[in-house]
Amino acid sequence: MQKRKLTAGLLCGVLAAGLLAGCGGKDDANTGTGGASPDANKQVTIKFHAFGSEAQQNWSKVINAFQTKYPNIKVDLVNLSEKGDTQEYAKKLDLAAASNEAMDVIMFSEAGMYAQRVALGMVAPLDDYISKEGYKVPEEYKVDTKLNGKYYALPGKFNPWYVLLNKTHLDEAGLKVPTDWTWDEFRDYAKKLTKGEGPTKRYGTYFHGPQGGGWLEFTRLAMANQATGGDYLKEDGTSNLDNPNFRKSIELRYNMEKVDKSSTPYTDMISQKLNYRPQFFNQAASMIVIGSWMNSEIGGTEQFPLNFNVAVAPFPKNNAGDKETYSMVTTDFYAMANNSKNKDAAYQFIRFATTEGVIAQEKYVPSWAKIKDDQLSSIIDTILAGTKNPEKVDKESLKRVLLSAKSTSLVPPTSYNADVYKVINEEYEKLILDKQNVDQMIKNSQERTQKLIDANKK
Repeated sequence: MQKRKLTAGLLCGVLAAGLLAGCGGKDDANTGTGGASPDANKQVTIKFHAFGSEAQQNWSKVINAFQTKYPNIKVDLVNLSEKGDTQEYAKKLDLAAASNEAMDVIMFSEAGMYAQRVALGMVAPLDDYISKEGYKVPEEYKVDTKLNGKYYALPGKFNPWYVLLNKTHLDEAGLKVPTDWTWDEFRDYAKKLTKGEGPTKRYGTYFHGPQGGGWLEFTRLAMANQATGGDYLKEDGTSNLDNPNFRKSIELRYNMEKVDKSSTPYTDMISQKLNYRPQFFNQAASMIVIGSWMNSEIGGTEQFPLNFNVAVAPFPKNNAGDKETYSMVTTDFYAMANNSKNKDAAYQFIRFATTEGVIAQEKYVPSWAKIKDDQLSSIIDTILAGTKNPEKVDKESLKRVLLSAKSTSLVPPTSYNADVYKVINEEYEKLILDKQNVDQMIKNSQERTQKLIDANKK
């Protein structure tokens, strides 16, 4: 399962100093020769620091495909966590950097991990290479990885959020699989899909957060389907809680639970320690908003068999007239080590790994926007083939959603992101437990977040 929360404040003290010494403190240090290709006659070996077992990641397929295309570049995989534990990986990576070990390509699993290492000078900007090759990242990839005006990584896999649907329930209610819809329509579907009363009641939807300072995506659903402004803080570090879509997100959640009674009560989620997988697969809820890391499970697994038909709908929009479908997206960030002595070759591998390499990997849907429909169809077939009942999945709906989704812009995490999450979680709980109203919840969240911002100003 994907890690859900941004890592913040990972590095400090001696380690931070060691990283800066080992990586070079300036953004533009040793950036090589722009987008130049390495000399085809010169043999080069690059170190690729990554994580995940061969079964999880198919690294040999990626590396073999790359070395076939670029026989002069040998890739030495440095796997810092065979079990795919990203926390173990981060610790070992930081120690390696502090020891000034040779590094060329570094993989990060989440935006927080990526942004923190950029701030410490561990990775080099790729802008010169991108400019020389002549493409624009937002047109080439579905995830925009820009930080502070520069590109320090290119995105690998593409896991947008979407809505999983119990198609059997939809058919019973005479509802079509949405191909383009709004949060108002999502709310209407949830009401129509809710059935029964008491312990056996079936809810239209289940929201898996916020809880314990995590899964905060569920308090910014209407914020996340915009090109920018999808998070609680803006890129300049100021508060974004006066954004009307924050209020809309909170009101949506409140009204669906308290007025419509179409979403599983928050108190049930907390007291019964509910999880989205059993809620959906046991048919206690007809729809769940979740990330597409579920692609490999929606056809049913040993633990959660599939006894109904499944379809996929896009992340709902705020307004019917919105042209694009944006959502939260998780990805892998492929970056170039600032102390790399093989920057041209490192860039060549980054570019391959985030385009043709993801296809060769046969594990994920790529962030690469140039993927063809038949390639995506083949990838989805391969992913679904690993499930118990792929024939019960509406593959066309899944394909349609994955082709059209885009990510809201990345906001660099701060060292106090977790504190902001805690504040919003606490204020939301007071609201949903009827200890304050929506106006008070918004006001208190704004005031407490502003205090955190002010306290952390340098």
